[in-house]
Amino acid sequence: MQINNRLFEIVYILMQKKKVTAKELANKFEVSTRTIYRDIETLSGANIPIYASKGKDGGIGILDEYVLNKTILSEKEQNQILFALQGMKKVKGHDEEDILEKLSILFNKKINDWLKVDFSNWSNIQEERFDIIKSAILNKQLVQFTYYNSKGEESRRIVEPLQIWFKDKSWYLISYCRNKEDYRIFKITRIKEIKILQEHFKRELPKEEKYNFKNILLELEISKEMAYRVYDEFENSEISKKENGNFIVKVEYIENEWVYSYILSFGEHIKVIAPNRAKNIIKDKLQKILKNYL
Repeated sequence: MQINNRLFEIVYILMQKKKVTAKELANKFEVSTRTIYRDIETLSGANIPIYASKGKDGGIGILDEYVLNKTILSEKEQNQILFALQGMKKVKGHDEEDILEKLSILFNKKINDWLKVDFSNWSNIQEERFDIIKSAILNKQLVQFTYYNSKGEESRRIVEPLQIWFKDKSWYLISYCRNKEDYRIFKITRIKEIKILQEHFKRELPKEEKYNFKNILLELEISKEMAYRVYDEFENSEISKKENGNFIVKVEYIENEWVYSYILSFGEHIKVIAPNRAKNIIKDKLQKILKNYL
């Protein structure tokens, strides 16, 4: 038997409230009590352990130990679904929270709050922007926005949003740009005046190679005074120590303006060893900075 939306909702309500009257269900679904009793018979016929009792404290109930579709998902699979939804809820999502609550009841499991992620430094504007992009991705609708690249150039874009990435401390939008007729990555903090368009698209997320990443492998010498930053910020990189206590760090980044600004944030406590291209870019930037003080 295929359970329709009303029957599924009845099961969910019974698992949540344990016992309700036929009149309460009839009022909720705007049907007659006769229809509700027919629904109960249908569910009973599907081997769902629903019962009805008469009297002052009577009503319609379901056995406490009942778990919907227990045979479809294993114990491990049920836990993995709940853990995944918890992670989504922590990032952002009232919808995920509602789904998580319902599934925990259906699986008859107490939620173990094993994860805490705090993005409270986001402004309301950033949260709104994030929600707009998320909605456009799920509904496969075009979005239009103004974008400011790492060179400070402003452009108006229409894109097919495909995925949101959190990579190296920042949020990015992976999309197909209608203006450039190619796949592009946009840093979400640089997206302004965004709006969803009515047009839908069919394109699916491609393989990663199509994003045309340009990576750079850096070899850096960082002074021992910056040990706290080395351990905080390069945990997954190759780190070694020199005899003088300084660190040698080998790390790979997507090459963009942020990388060089990040290197400069270490001030006199960092030296680029390789590649030469990166050394020359840093020298050029330092010369331009120095001119501001001459």
